Amino acid sequence: MKSISALGVASAVSMSFLASQSVANAASIIRINEDAFTPDAGLITFSELPLDTVNPTYTPNLYGGGLNAPTVTFSGVFQGQTVGLPLFPPGANPSGVVNGTPTASLALNSSSPVTRITSDADNPTSPVLSGTPAFNGPVSVLFDIDIAGVGLDGGFFDAPLGTAITAFGRDGSLLGSVTNTGLGIEFLGLVTDDGQDRIAGLQFSLVGAEPAGFGIDNLRFGRAGQVTVPDTTPESVPEPMTMLGSLTVGAFALAFGRKKNQQKNLLAAKV
Repeated sequence: MKSISALGVASAVSMSFLASQSVANAASIIRINEDAFTPDAGLITFSELPLDTVNPTYTPNLYGGGLNAPTVTFSGVFQGQTVGLPLFPPGANPSGVVNGTPTASLALNSSSPVTRITSDADNPTSPVLSGTPAFNGPVSVLFDIDIAGVGLDGGFFDAPLGTAITAFGRDGSLLGSVTNTGLGIEFLGLVTDDGQDRIAGLQFSLVGAEPAGFGIDNLRFGRAGQVTVPDTTPESVPEPMTMLGSLTVGAFALAFGRKKNQQKNLLAAKV
């Protein structure tokens, strides 16, 4: 009986601790799908400007943004960052690897490799935005006002876990990152865990091997209320004392049942 109760307490405490840890260590960014964006969220398809446009700038009127929509600008990396310096992830093309941490206030590095609107035969919704060299350079996105969520069609991927989008705050702080898990064209999206406007910039770069290069298309972004935050609440875990009480009641019932059976057997023997 004591061993059963001790096991119950230990298990309950362990599960309760793990649940509290998962909440305490929850990331500030949550991965989302394309359908998390409401119809009034921003959308840039890169067909709004001519091919070969370098480091395009999108004002709200250009992409159909509404009131308080951000102006969106592009370049290779942010100020404080460089491209192509070691250490390199295994198999990664150095020209697609970003080094360093952005400085505050977050701004694009005008001396970094440029981005360019270009055609991509491997993308069914071409044109796309590519870094430099073509399909082998990073793409950084700056919003002039903070947003809650952002996502894009990345690819064409020939290796999983090789390319990521990374969100930064206005002070250059890292908010979180999402990595491709499949091949071909894949939607990569993220939102702040509380749905509030804290994302100032996004970066698309290599974190591993990607043999055939990469570009972005159909950039989606939204402010608070324009992006649905997934419910990531962990399943409820019984309180330790509740579990202990259940175990105690069960053990008592088992002991009572055994005693009753023993009494029946004793009466039968007397007869």
